[in-house]
Amino acid sequence: MFTGLVEEIGRIARIERRGPSARITIATHLGPLTLGESVAVDGVCLTVDQIVASGFEADASVETLARSTLGARAAGHRVHLERATPLGGRMGGHIVGGHVDGPGRVTEVRPLGEAWRLELYLERELAPYVAAKGSIALDGVSLTLNGVDDRPDGVLVDLVLVPHTVGSTKLGSLRPGDTVNVEVDVLARYVARQLAVGSVAHPHPAGDKHHDGRAQSPQSPWKSSGAGDEERDERILRKLREGGFA
Repeated sequence: MFTGLVEEIGRIARIERRGPSARITIATHLGPLTLGESVAVDGVCLTVDQIVASGFEADASVETLARSTLGARAAGHRVHLERATPLGGRMGGHIVGGHVDGPGRVTEVRPLGEAWRLELYLERELAPYVAAKGSIALDGVSLTLNGVDDRPDGVLVDLVLVPHTVGSTKLGSLRPGDTVNVEVDVLARYVARQLAVGSVAHPHPAGDKHHDGRAQSPQSPWKSSGAGDEERDERILRKLREGGFA
């Protein structure tokens, strides 16, 4: 787990393509690092597989390369780095898993006093997971959403980069057309999932009647009390299996 507070701006020293995956060498002064620990690289959780004099090496899967900006980066590109937060450590940002949900495209950057206003376009599939005053991570940096503007093909979000963020990250160098890694708030993911599963359950509405006319109280969608409920439960289980739950 990470908090979205950048510890250092490192650099991609080398990318070795290995079929659909890649071996990435990160140059950094972070340390001491240990084998097997997690480091967020521009918001992507990577596992330290080998420690070298200048930093560390990690493997990036085909999913990581396809979903994040790492697949399009080259040697020399600067990256945000954050080590995993230890149990009991300070939660200075918000809960960041290092699992990128998709790309965000910068549409506008303009000064706002000593700060910068950043406008970002997100694909439509991410729209349900963003809300004004909610949290979001851009290239691994924890930020607060100021506004959300739904569009037919996507959603525009605006954020403010305070002077400290501009000075300690590379977000201040973003320009219209640039792409960043986006991770939505993990709580939004689970709420959306719960609503999706709940919509399949069709729980008994309040006020339904038993066959003898007595009022029937609402039931949990997970409780089976008859053939109809068993069919409903099977639909729920099938939906869960389709979502990757065993």
